[in-house]
Amino acid sequence: MTLRSSRRAVLALALAATAATPAFADRVIHMVVPFGPGAVQDTVARTFSQELGKELGASVLVENKPGAGGTVGTLQAAKAPGDGNTLVLAAASHTLAGHLYSKLGYDPIKDFTGVAYIGNSGYVIAAPSNLGVNNLADYVKLLKSKPGQFNYASAGNGSATHLGMAYFLSKAGAEMQHVPMKSTGDAVNEVLAGRVQGVTSAVVGLVGFKQDPRIKLLAYTGTQRSRFMPDLPTAAEAGVPGYKFDSWIGVLTPSTTPKAEVDKLNAALNKVLALPEVQQRLANLGVESGPNMSVDDFQKLLKADYEQAGVLVKASGARIE
Repeated sequence: MTLRSSRRAVLALALAATAATPAFADRVIHMVVPFGPGAVQDTVARTFSQELGKELGASVLVENKPGAGGTVGTLQAAKAPGDGNTLVLAAASHTLAGHLYSKLGYDPIKDFTGVAYIGNSGYVIAAPSNLGVNNLADYVKLLKSKPGQFNYASAGNGSATHLGMAYFLSKAGAEMQHVPMKSTGDAVNEVLAGRVQGVTSAVVGLVGFKQDPRIKLLAYTGTQRSRFMPDLPTAAEAGVPGYKFDSWIGVLTPSTTPKAEVDKLNAALNKVLALPEVQQRLANLGVESGPNMSVDDFQKLLKADYEQAGVLVKASGARIE
């Protein structure tokens, strides 16, 4: 083969490859995670981003945009073009923010459309072992005997870990002082060190400490026991009836995105989330995978959760100016 013919062959192969590549191969989808690396939302986003890219023939970039309890990144996403190329990996903090912040800059319901429901993550109430309690009933009894004399840590003012514990205390009729930290990991570390007397964390933040002698897991906050901790009773079973606190996890997009595009994203996400390998990754994080939801069903869930979030915020007394 001559040099000229060789060049022609290479050019032909390049043109053929270009022709075989779909027009959307250069598409870039930005999946905004409004929290820092290592947060629950960040970890969940990375469990399926690669598979979603393959399904859509696009590059899916997970982008951490933390700040102000998740509202900084969410505000940026709310203002993004509604072209289907901006997604938000959201959880209960999304709807809580609508009641916490007096100047949010966006409406958690009106400015977003729910694309796909991923699942649910319950929380665990825990205390340091040096407190000497072995179950939730004894814990509540001790707290009531010394109102306001014990502390609990959270991931910060207005965080889900703050509101979940505040709501628990209101249901239990007990009082504790709140110690805000920078992250859930920091809050759990305060309990492990015995410097505070309580914390509530998503399962993923405590599942690795089930056998740790420094901490006592007291109750699960869901309505049913977690399949990841089946021996741990629910708070209602353990003596605090009516208490339930968990977090949905899902993908949102700006509400200006056309319905046809949202439906395509919904179908792609539901297909990817059903993959066995993705299901296993979510299970490893303590996420209870939910049923595939239509866009309309997920939007109904968001609206119902927004109403419940108002109850939680009111019980906590939290407000952020």
